[in-house]
Amino acid sequence: MRLAGKVAVVTGAASGMGKAIAELFAAEGAQVVVSDLRIEPAQAVAADIEAKDGKAIAIACNVAKEEDVQHLIESAVQQLGTVDILINNAGIMDNFVPAAELTDELWDRVFAINTTGPMRTTRKVLPIFLEKKSGVIVNVASAGGLQGSRAGAAYTAAKHAVVGFTKNVGFQYASLGIRCNAIAPGAVNTNINTSINSPNAFGMERAMAGIQINPRVGTPEEIAKVALFLASDDSSFVNGTVVTADAGWTAY
Repeated sequence: MRLAGKVAVVTGAASGMGKAIAELFAAEGAQVVVSDLRIEPAQAVAADIEAKDGKAIAIACNVAKEEDVQHLIESAVQQLGTVDILINNAGIMDNFVPAAELTDELWDRVFAINTTGPMRTTRKVLPIFLEKKSGVIVNVASAGGLQGSRAGAAYTAAKHAVVGFTKNVGFQYASLGIRCNAIAPGAVNTNINTSINSPNAFGMERAMAGIQINPRVGTPEEIAKVALFLASDDSSFVNGTVVTADAGWTAY
């Protein structure tokens, strides 16, 4: 029970890695806020956790909207007393669109969800963490935030920004009892591909150029175990860094 007594907020938790993280955290003793744009599947995840003697509530949240982020964290505090752990998992892909064909609309949407969302949730929980001199943030970045072409231009830039934001927050608040790290998953079997609609042929061809060296596809549960390590005291000396979980894909 490595998270006993903790309250964890997980965004994008209705499916995939977020769902696996929420379920594992609950099994490890945390009270979990299952947050997602889609409230019905989020409620189903929370109900399943409760059925297994865990503790969870579901809160609808579009991380691209400031008012939703405010409501998410305020509701978590009102219903569960505080927030100890924030997992910024919500994200979308970008149809592999290369820079020459990138629109302002796509760029803004990808950044709003993948980068601005984590900034807003982090900004909202930091006063809570500062008051307690304790708190953990885990951002789900991507191998695309470390490499140049695992997706389109917008996704790549947005995830690179998440990595930089993680390092900044981790170092600046390190002396105040707060840690901030990121996970960079490689290919993982989730439903994020449902956010891909009519992928750009040129961009996808370039992004897939190295797929043959990928050792294997991971599972959401494998990423959840990394998140548990980073959220627990097991990683008390780990801060402001990125843990790559990709079976060695980026090591080539």
